[in-house]
Amino acid sequence: MNDDPMTAPRYMGLPTFMRTPFAADPAGLDIALVGVPYDGGVTNRPGARHGPREIRNMSSLSRSIHHVSKINPYELCSVADVGDVAFSSVYDPEKTITEIMEFYGGIHAAGAAPLSAGGDHSISYPILRAIATDGPVGMVHIDAHTDTWDSFQGSKFHHGAPFRRAVEAGVLDPHRTVQIGIRGAQNTDEGWAFSRDSGMRVIFMEEFTELGVENVIKEARRIVSDGPTYISFDVDGLDPVYAPGTGTPEIGGITTIEAQALIRGLRGLDLIGGDVVEVAPPFDQTGNTALVGATMMYEILCVLAVAVHSRKNA
Repeated sequence: MNDDPMTAPRYMGLPTFMRTPFAADPAGLDIALVGVPYDGGVTNRPGARHGPREIRNMSSLSRSIHHVSKINPYELCSVADVGDVAFSSVYDPEKTITEIMEFYGGIHAAGAAPLSAGGDHSISYPILRAIATDGPVGMVHIDAHTDTWDSFQGSKFHHGAPFRRAVEAGVLDPHRTVQIGIRGAQNTDEGWAFSRDSGMRVIFMEEFTELGVENVIKEARRIVSDGPTYISFDVDGLDPVYAPGTGTPEIGGITTIEAQALIRGLRGLDLIGGDVVEVAPPFDQTGNTALVGATMMYEILCVLAVAVHSRKNA
């Protein structure tokens, strides 16, 4: 009998992220893989609440050793799926924030770095509040939108506002934040203006195309420098030909191969966690968006494992 889920047929067994073990307790883990099935913060098409389940399913296709970097994150770190954040009041945004913070607070207290599958982008705010306990962190943010708007329909806790809220809460350092792939017309410039005026480096898609991936990587590394850094990857940062299953698609985006190269280029940074958000399976007719989400999650896992391993052995 084969006890190694990585080498068993990929259609067998319970679907966990990357076929890792399930762990009810994050104690002893280096990296905790988490699902956050919540999309109460969407301003357009719903469905990202189903993202973690489909990403888990598609991540069953993954293997261990990265074909370019040769990183095997499971040899470097103890990695497990710790399940989903359990919600008791999904129609109460402030209660969901508290529940996410409490869940991630436990992961952080156990000394594990979280890597999450959303859910909409509003989940990043309470995650940052839970893990940035030693001061504000930097961030590499890949997205079509800055997500630095203020209130929408009377709520400050929607998926267009997490990083404005994080700056206001003192858990995100705007001067160590780079936003990559931004594009799409808006009815107000308040998000763009907040990012710019607070000190964030905003790389609109046109500049991304002009600079090229390697120069964007250099710029991102310059901005975040050597301090603790979080990666937040919204699949709508990709062109919708690669990720149609998302709530707010914007054409003219990043390709999957550019996104993979971009994440790989972050190897060596002091990474403390990451997330992949806005996979909305109801709009994902072929399952390709969930596969893209799972693959980007694996790419982040590889560079995160290098960072966690380096800190452990420093």
